Amino acid sequence: MDIKAHDLLHLNNISSLITERPEPKWVHESLTLAPFAVVLRAPIKNGNIPVGIRGSSRSERFAAFILEESIIEHITPENLVAQKVWRQSPRQHEVHALGCLDRVDEILQFYQLPWGPGGSVGFELASGRATVTVASDLDIVVRPPSFLSLEKAERILHEFSTLPVRVDAQIETPSGAISLIEYARGESQLLLRTMDGPRLVKDPWEKGYR
Repeated sequence: MDIKAHDLLHLNNISSLITERPEPKWVHESLTLAPFAVVLRAPIKNGNIPVGIRGSSRSERFAAFILEESIIEHITPENLVAQKVWRQSPRQHEVHALGCLDRVDEILQFYQLPWGPGGSVGFELASGRATVTVASDLDIVVRPPSFLSLEKAERILHEFSTLPVRVDAQIETPSGAISLIEYARGESQLLLRTMDGPRLVKDPWEKGYR
């Protein structure tokens, strides 16, 4: 199973979390409503998959581990796009972050870039639990098959700026993820999110970082 950061995992047992500290009460309540976990950007060690549990507010986030046998279904952000899941959402005409997904898909298909929704949007589409609010940004994950030029990044960012919601796009490089906004600005150093934590780099496309 090729598991990556931002993937969503449907769990077969809400008591299957492996934790290093006591679980807050809300964790069990949240998993009862929607038994889904989000894969975190961290190494998989001894079969332990690092995941995050979402609560009902931004302050409710809990990191834990699960084993592969606890997974009923593995959903990638790209799966949600392939199935156009948002078109079945009764809330797509109420919430901008859901309603603009067709347009985002058009933009990134034009540039031949695989992508998918992350954050609260991805979680809601995968789990069916309403987590997106009218004030939510649209978090997306873009996985270029090869180098993404600065010029193309600038054009994509410009097209995103015409949408009625702020799009926070994470661009996956061979070594980690960078912000589309920071990259398109041509900043001399970029924050690269790696498996071993964040670091500042000049060339995010250089292989060798973890």
